[in-house]
Amino acid sequence: MKLQNKIHTYTSLLFGILLVAINFSVYFLFSQLSIDSRKDQVEAAAENMIRGIQRAPVSVAAEDLLRAYVPLDGMLRLMKPEGDFLPPITSSSEQSLSLMKGVFDETRQVRIITYESNRYILVSLPMIWTNGEVVNLQVTESLQPTMQTLQVLRIVLVAVTGIALIPVVVSGRLLGRLITRPIASMISTMKEIQRSGKFKRLPLHSSSRDELVEMGETFNDMIELLERNFVRQEQFVSNASHELKTPLTIIESYASLLKRRGLQHPKIFAESVEAIHSEAIRMKDMAEQLLLLARNEEQWNVVLEPVRLTRIATELKATFENAFARQIQLDVQADCIGYTDENKLKQLLFIFLDNARKYSDESIHLMIDTIGDTAQPCIRITDQGIGIPEEKLSKVFDRFYRVDEARSREEGGTGLGLSLATGIAQAIHAQIGLESVEGSGTTATIILPTVPK
Repeated sequence: MKLQNKIHTYTSLLFGILLVAINFSVYFLFSQLSIDSRKDQVEAAAENMIRGIQRAPVSVAAEDLLRAYVPLDGMLRLMKPEGDFLPPITSSSEQSLSLMKGVFDETRQVRIITYESNRYILVSLPMIWTNGEVVNLQVTESLQPTMQTLQVLRIVLVAVTGIALIPVVVSGRLLGRLITRPIASMISTMKEIQRSGKFKRLPLHSSSRDELVEMGETFNDMIELLERNFVRQEQFVSNASHELKTPLTIIESYASLLKRRGLQHPKIFAESVEAIHSEAIRMKDMAEQLLLLARNEEQWNVVLEPVRLTRIATELKATFENAFARQIQLDVQADCIGYTDENKLKQLLFIFLDNARKYSDESIHLMIDTIGDTAQPCIRITDQGIGIPEEKLSKVFDRFYRVDEARSREEGGTGLGLSLATGIAQAIHAQIGLESVEGSGTTATIILPTVPK
């Protein structure tokens, strides 16, 4: 069953049950009140009869006295323990009641009885007759007028229920359409996206802030995010293909040169082997960095713990100087402890140190200090190289972006180092930033947390 039909069915059924329950309650309360009111009236009339009979002159015949008080639709009866004290006196419409067997009651009784399928109110009151004998005055009065009124009420309530169900059913249908319209529009848009392969958004014209509009806005935000990621992925694949194509072309060219003239010319042989080896290493580095960038943050296997930064910097300084024969000036302003992953921090520092090495011929300055009111650990790597133009500074973290294409290739750069640094920094909850002056140098800043995040 479709959602629209479910809403229609369930709302109509619920409102129908609710309406019937309300009308039944109204009928039940009204019938109880009406019958109780009639009981009180008959009981009050019986008490008035007793007072009237007791005040009547003795000369008045008992039958005539009772006939004066007989109800319009009922019977008067005087009972004593042995049976009728006097013959029952009935109205003309209820003469059959005289055949009903009477029962003497010692106490006051007010109850509903049924005789020949008709309902009556029976009030039985003890009284002292004029001769001093204790008798039982029984007033029996028909409930037929009250039952007729209740029957009319039943017909009215049934008719009202039937009439009220019509707008309930119609409103249930309209409510179902109203609720499912955004969902139907969303399904239609999804099918259109599936069919055309193009991203589309839901048209939102409502100014309300209900959940349906919020759902539509969330759907549009999700589509926008998917479209943005899809465009990035396309661009990433295009850039990766282009970047991998270049070293492959160089390798193919030098391999062809080796094949034609390499055996006869040792100089060409050495140059070709060196170029092929260099491009192969660059392809390997690029592939490793692409694999790291493709990982989710959860796959980084980060272990965050307190780490003394001076020790990390000292170890890295020795390793870097031995590997690249470049001097690093270590400046420890504060021997602080950062909450980070030691291996990932080393990888992050190595990226910035490697960039400083590639684009500067002078020594590299590595400083450890604190920053801010909370004394957050801060690491700064400064070079005195070519610097980065201000208009290009915001783009250097984009994948495959190079400030100087020719020099990057000479230095073996892949254009992925700073993108990878961004991913590592997010994984270890570090903040990174670059400040640069073209022609003077660049400073990379890494700020680490002091407590777990």
